Amino acid sequence: MWFKHLHLYRLHGSATIPATDLEEALAEQAARAPGGQEARRVGWCPPAGRAGTALLHELQGQRLLTMLRHERLLPAGVVREEVDERSAEIEAREGRKLRRQEKQEIKEQVYEELLPRAFVRSQKVDLWWDTRRELIAVNSSSRKRAEEVLDLLRETLGSLKVTPLATQTLPMRAMTQWLADEKSRPAAMQLGDQVELKAKGDDGVLRARQVDLDSDEIQQLLATGKQASRLAIEVEGRLGYVLHDDLTLKSLRFSDALIDEASETEDDGDAIVRLEADFMLMTQALAEEVERLIEWLGGEASGSAQASA
Repeated sequence: MWFKHLHLYRLHGSATIPATDLEEALAEQAARAPGGQEARRVGWCPPAGRAGTALLHELQGQRLLTMLRHERLLPAGVVREEVDERSAEIEAREGRKLRRQEKQEIKEQVYEELLPRAFVRSQKVDLWWDTRRELIAVNSSSRKRAEEVLDLLRETLGSLKVTPLATQTLPMRAMTQWLADEKSRPAAMQLGDQVELKAKGDDGVLRARQVDLDSDEIQQLLATGKQASRLAIEVEGRLGYVLHDDLTLKSLRFSDALIDEASETEDDGDAIVRLEADFMLMTQALAEEVERLIEWLGGEASGSAQASA
């Protein structure tokens, strides 16, 4: 249940849909296996998996939804090999070279024939909707996948006005300052052992792991004009993460104390109770951290982007 990554979005100007209405809307977009000629299909599935049937879990204004993504795996090499074999047979039989358009038609035919027999890969992506703070967060390492979840939610609700969360101070500028000047770091912050540095004006990137970020080597690199595009941060022993320059939080690590607190919850072997208890503790910690991070970055930017419906 514990999220590994966090893509953050701000909701704009829309009243929160009641839970009962949302459940009905989710059911209309429930996940199902792709049809024979469908390469991909997405829909909502129970966050608890086989342990439950509810498509929505809501506790104290915190909502948990899960997108199920089905994708047929048809390697390009398999299609190409079949196309080449069929093309060669036709060319040998007719004694001529096939035109590009003819090969394209063969490729389309091969794709249509092989697609229904291709393996189907499934992937679940969790979405956390904080109705109190009007925030949405997606647990995915990929921005593209996070946007796909939002597209599904937009289709489910009819409209969804959101923009990526943005702050007054750019994360890259703040991270570079924190790295260069220990006194500039917030009191609750400790640096981890990972960093990514980018050079100004070119594509040069330096990534370092398990290093002392206060070392002379790092300071020398900063002195040449490099800026921090990723930075590992620890917060008061409660959680750690790698902050990216687009305000994404990745490689989330929750403290042992928080995990132990979750394990102490009595669930009597009920998977739903366990899921909801973990979800509440996790979202409380993440919500506090998001608010703190926004404060560290000078507050939230206003009117910096157009919300899309």
